Amino acid sequence: MLRVLAYTLGTLTLLQGVDAIGQTTCVSFTSSKDSFAIVNNKKAASILISPDEWPGVQLAASNFQADIESVTSVKPSLTNYSVSATPAASKPPASAPVIIGTLGKSSLIDHIVNASKIDVSSIEGKWEAFLTQAVNNPLPGVSSAYLVIGADKRGTIFALYDHSEQIGVSPWNWWADVPTTIHSNIFVANSGCAHGTPSVKYRGIFLNDEQPALQNWAFEKFTNGTGAPLTGSPFNHFFYTKLFELILRMKGNFLWPAQWSSAFGTDDPQNQFLADYYGVAMGTSHEEPMMRSTPVEFSLFGQGAWDYTTNSANINEFWLVGTERAKPFESLFTVGMRGFGDLPLSETTDIGLLEGVIANQTEILQNVFNVTDTSVVPQVWCLYKEVEGYYDDGMRVPDYVTLLWTDDNWGNVRRYPTVAERNRTGGAGVYYHVDYVGDPVDYKWITSSQIEKIFQQMSLAIQRQATTVWVLNVGDLKPYERETEFWLTYAWNSTIWSPSNLHAFVSQWATREFDLTSDRAALVTSIVGNLTRFNSRRKPEMITSNTFSLANYREAETVLSDWAALEAASTSVYNSLSKSMQPAFFQLVHHPVLASNNLNQMYVAAGKNNLRASQAFLSTNQYADSVEQLFENDFTFEQQYHSLLDGKWDHMMDQTHLGYFYWQQPMTNSMPMISRVQSKKQALPGVMRIAPEGSLGAWPGDNPNQCAQGYSCPPFTMTLDNFSPISNRFVDVGAGGPQPFTFTVSSNVSWLQFTPSKGSISPNAPEQRVFISVDWSKLSAGDSFAQINFNATAPGEFPLGPESEPMFFVATKNAVAGGFKGFVEGTGVVSIEAAHATRQTTVQGISWTEISGLGRTLSAVTPMPLDDTTFDAGAGPTLEYDFFTFNSQSDSGNVTAHILMTPALNSNTDANPLSYSLQFDSQPPAAIVPIGSEVPGGLPDGWDGLDGWVSNNIIWTIANFTGVNPGAHTLKLSMMTPSVAIQKIIIDTGGLQTSYLGPPESILV
Repeated sequence: MLRVLAYTLGTLTLLQGVDAIGQTTCVSFTSSKDSFAIVNNKKAASILISPDEWPGVQLAASNFQADIESVTSVKPSLTNYSVSATPAASKPPASAPVIIGTLGKSSLIDHIVNASKIDVSSIEGKWEAFLTQAVNNPLPGVSSAYLVIGADKRGTIFALYDHSEQIGVSPWNWWADVPTTIHSNIFVANSGCAHGTPSVKYRGIFLNDEQPALQNWAFEKFTNGTGAPLTGSPFNHFFYTKLFELILRMKGNFLWPAQWSSAFGTDDPQNQFLADYYGVAMGTSHEEPMMRSTPVEFSLFGQGAWDYTTNSANINEFWLVGTERAKPFESLFTVGMRGFGDLPLSETTDIGLLEGVIANQTEILQNVFNVTDTSVVPQVWCLYKEVEGYYDDGMRVPDYVTLLWTDDNWGNVRRYPTVAERNRTGGAGVYYHVDYVGDPVDYKWITSSQIEKIFQQMSLAIQRQATTVWVLNVGDLKPYERETEFWLTYAWNSTIWSPSNLHAFVSQWATREFDLTSDRAALVTSIVGNLTRFNSRRKPEMITSNTFSLANYREAETVLSDWAALEAASTSVYNSLSKSMQPAFFQLVHHPVLASNNLNQMYVAAGKNNLRASQAFLSTNQYADSVEQLFENDFTFEQQYHSLLDGKWDHMMDQTHLGYFYWQQPMTNSMPMISRVQSKKQALPGVMRIAPEGSLGAWPGDNPNQCAQGYSCPPFTMTLDNFSPISNRFVDVGAGGPQPFTFTVSSNVSWLQFTPSKGSISPNAPEQRVFISVDWSKLSAGDSFAQINFNATAPGEFPLGPESEPMFFVATKNAVAGGFKGFVEGTGVVSIEAAHATRQTTVQGISWTEISGLGRTLSAVTPMPLDDTTFDAGAGPTLEYDFFTFNSQSDSGNVTAHILMTPALNSNTDANPLSYSLQFDSQPPAAIVPIGSEVPGGLPDGWDGLDGWVSNNIIWTIANFTGVNPGAHTLKLSMMTPSVAIQKIIIDTGGLQTSYLGPPESILV
């Protein structure tokens, strides 16, 4: 059986590190014979940097100086030091210094490298690489020093921020108020740290959908409330410099700026200059060609219509200005064209016209940069929505332009480069979302994307060489801090992360952010994993009062129980933290848990309210009260967030999220619909109501959920077998009005037990649950029948004295064949988590591997390692599941297999769709192709809609099989194409009931 990776530290393969994530550390806080002192006994090593160094490196060195002081309370000196200066100006430091510089830029570092014969071949000429090490006699009068050497500007910057993180300064120190970890001394290994070229060249984020939260917050914190003169945007250089530093501290290097009502290059003339100064390369989004904001800037400065067929001259002039403005700064130019306001171009647009757009943009670049070969100017063509359709229809751009493939806005990448596309000099990249505005509905409020899903999709991008540019749509940035950092961390060095250590990212993150012990870090890892798993099952914006079944598999109750346990765990951690640490934990973990739990409790309570109203239960009104209170609690949690740290994050949770009725955000939060019953009026059937598990009906009286006829329905028949994963059943007994009563439960058999067997019902306690259990030791094989009577007594009140309501019960005792080991059918279903295979086989070095936590219930299995290998049905790596059945559908030998697959698209192209095969016993394997083809630039059938597979976050595929008679069987799941990720397998022998998550896993013997 595949090994299950739980959310515990004991099952994680931890990477080395002190306070840094996924890094081999060179920092320690105790001295050794092989270490260099940064701070020791309240004395700090001085910091030397060449005056001809990059300004961004100078700035990072100043921040490094401040970071050391924040950790140790000792401030090192920072000196511009030149080897060519006069002796007085180049006086050696009194103690061994830290010397910082960039190869080919810093005369100081170049001098030391040449004079000391330091081997820098491992980084020289490499993009953003760095090394550090202690050396002897680097300069006259300097016996030793610690060198920080970058291959280029950002290499040096990243080396410094790498050390800052290791000494205890979180990248989120300002943006999430993570306190600095305090140490008295800091040492670094003489051998230092090093990092080669990152896995992805340009690693960036996109601020988008920034209204109302981020924009309202920025107005309050960075402007006098008026914003930029022309646009009113609050995103000025005071805002962006905070963001630039955050990006660099997380080893990112690229930004698409906020754009809804902003224009980065216009709003503040210092924006572009300071991005370059800090070291962040700038671009503009998929809809904004040639470094100009569209539609904002075009609405201000453009002439004529945004129509290239009739207004190309004015549009070209508009683009020319943007190109000239960006020329002095490091930029990635988005090329191509979309419609105004992130819309498709008109239906009459043809490929010839669009290729003409690219040609004219190329000419603009040639003229502005005074080059013939524009391959020296980084360019990106984003294949977003209909633009991918142009590519599919044959449109091409120059080979040196990066093809930026995209997801479907919901985390499923539409295409990766095929083998033939991987030799393009411009390479490829991915534009991805953890926030979105659009169909089926917006999701902007709170974290609902799984790190496990990001890893699964982006590991494919790595394997398929889509590694030139990665851009993550982070919406308002908060509350997606952790997922944003994982995105950049994985892009920085993908080689260190795998399914076996993926959760180490969160455990190391928790340790760094909150100074936790290993057991508390393991708990936070579990909290975060379940928070994002629960919220990704269905985005919070899409949950309704009937999302989770109120009748089957105790689904809604289990969901609420899991959320309540999560809140309890988060609260225990929050309460254990110091006052200085609580604001960070509240933002990053606790608030999302509190608010999400509250939302789910509210919607399920609304569902119970509506159900009880239809069942004539007086408890309808209590559920209504609960919904109203939970609805108000939602705003209380928002206010709690906004009041943190004297309102530092006021407005950051302004986003509405309750009461969606079409794709766009509601203009205000609205409570789900509730009902009330008249509290003083007695229900027509009498004082007592009984609602048995497994039915939406209630007895006595009429109810459309009792039987198809809706009236004169027979008593309910409840069933249970000895292999049901839910080992008992229940009946809810409730008041049908204001009349109190007592009740008893009895049966005509001795093998049924009732807990409790009697009770009292009143308006103050209008409902009680009775559990029904079977003593299987008293039963022989097969079906046993019983009648249960619920007797109510309401003495002295007209019109009733005693009343009774019968119910029937069928207990089925089954037995498996001797020696059988595997999963056993219960209640007409075999349900198996895909990771729990009985056996597996490896073919060509590929085997099914579990990604723990991926998906809706436990995990998913996917073929690893990744390559382009495909197999015929039944020939690939295989998982085998032994199971035993007692039934088939209508005793026909037919069963239905339900395969629950992690959402994905045919990213290998429709010509090579995702597929796998299923095989029962020795029957021929059946190829399963779960996703149909799509029109160019479109999405496959079944994707869209409130019940589409992207909304449900599952691709639920059904396949019918014959000749599966009762007995022992084996199901084989075989790989055909890479990137399939299977979560759950359900074999329906005739008892499958409707639910959102599917039945709980069957009993394993």
